[in-house]
Amino acid sequence: MITLRSQREIEKMQVAGQLVRQAHRTVAALIRPGITTGELDKAVDDLFADAEAIPLFKGVPGKVPFPAATCISVNDEVVHGIPGDRVLKEGDVVSVDTGAKIGGWCGDSAWTYAVGTISDEAAKLLEITERALQIAIELLPVKKRWSQVAKEMQHEVESAGFSVITTLVGHGIGKTMHEDPQVPNYDSREFRKNGDFDLRPGLVLAVEPMVAVGRQDLYLHSDGWTLSTKDKSLTAHFEHTLALTSSGVRILTGEDPS
Repeated sequence: MITLRSQREIEKMQVAGQLVRQAHRTVAALIRPGITTGELDKAVDDLFADAEAIPLFKGVPGKVPFPAATCISVNDEVVHGIPGDRVLKEGDVVSVDTGAKIGGWCGDSAWTYAVGTISDEAAKLLEITERALQIAIELLPVKKRWSQVAKEMQHEVESAGFSVITTLVGHGIGKTMHEDPQVPNYDSREFRKNGDFDLRPGLVLAVEPMVAVGRQDLYLHSDGWTLSTKDKSLTAHFEHTLALTSSGVRILTGEDPS
């Protein structure tokens, strides 16, 4: 069941969203060749602790409970990378996904960062994936159904010669991190028949296109969390928490954190 949020509730969600935005600004200031993914995670974890916020990812059940405040996924890793002693190097692309709950409300955002100078192909990947998210922001107020938005996101990605990762989707968000509806980044007959939804004021969505340079097929690492492309192709992931209101879209997790 999809829950529509009041203006007052959206204001409360923006508090969480702005904390998550601050987390990404912290990452953007620190990320460089030579830093470890664990150091980036600690900076975000400390920020959330200082704000007395709950890190949404820490403790999520799985093969082992997720141990960190952030998912940090490097190069061919799509999502759910576990931070640790991996040292980032020049040319890496690094997707950082994080979320926080404060005052009973959640915010969730991901961004893919360039470490130093990256290849032209990697730069194009980041540009197109971010553009897919921007298309969603632009179209949410003017389309009637989510499938219409998703179709345009998919077209942007595939026109560039890249692949939409269809096994992973966005989600509704509110008092918990994952709520109805599921929010795919692609259009399909099955989705239009069984999962599509109207775009109405009060809808709050975590929209998160994930894109691969090569094929979209994924495999799960032995840690039980990290997902990578089978062909080892580069990936990117951009996400904002978006509230659809009668006056347009509010980006609750803020502007470009880079």
